[in-house]
Amino acid sequence: MNEAVKPQIDSATSLMEKAISHLESELAKIRAGKASAQMLDGIFVDYYGSNTALAQVANVNTPDARTLVIQPWEKQMLGPIEKAIFGSNIGLTPMNDGVVIRINIPPLTEERRVSLVKLSKSEAENCKVSIRNIRRDANEAIKKLVKDGLAEDIAKDAEAKIQQVTDGFIVKTDKCLEVKEKEIMTV
Repeated sequence: MNEAVKPQIDSATSLMEKAISHLESELAKIRAGKASAQMLDGIFVDYYGSNTALAQVANVNTPDARTLVIQPWEKQMLGPIEKAIFGSNIGLTPMNDGVVIRINIPPLTEERRVSLVKLSKSEAENCKVSIRNIRRDANEAIKKLVKDGLAEDIAKDAEAKIQQVTDGFIVKTDKCLEVKEKEIMTV
């Protein structure tokens, strides 16, 4: 591989890996009927006037597959945490017992499962679009190198390599989606 195009391919690969990790984190937030601490990742609590991530003001545990337990580090944070969960619109009802907040995860209905699969497919499609945009940007960078004197056959090889990398990441995206779909549809 030519030294002029190697950085382009490495950069594209790195960006595509980031797109896949973003997809994995977004899919982890979609609840599949079982409790997961990541379900609460997007929740921010009013902590003495500043918006703070829930994980920074409390401990979140999953004692069993259907329950989340939130143990705040300061007892006066029970109210603000409960308010933040209600306000987050994630469809879960917190129960405050004065010491911890418990959230029971209800089993999913068939209709809800189908809508979660659609949401997962949408996230996967967004990831594929990102990967394709990264491919396009890398190919444009290689075309600029051709204008600056890079041999066309080296450029064609580089574009083929970028396409090969892209195809691999599209397959990874499909696998992530397939795993999440199976997880959601399992009763």
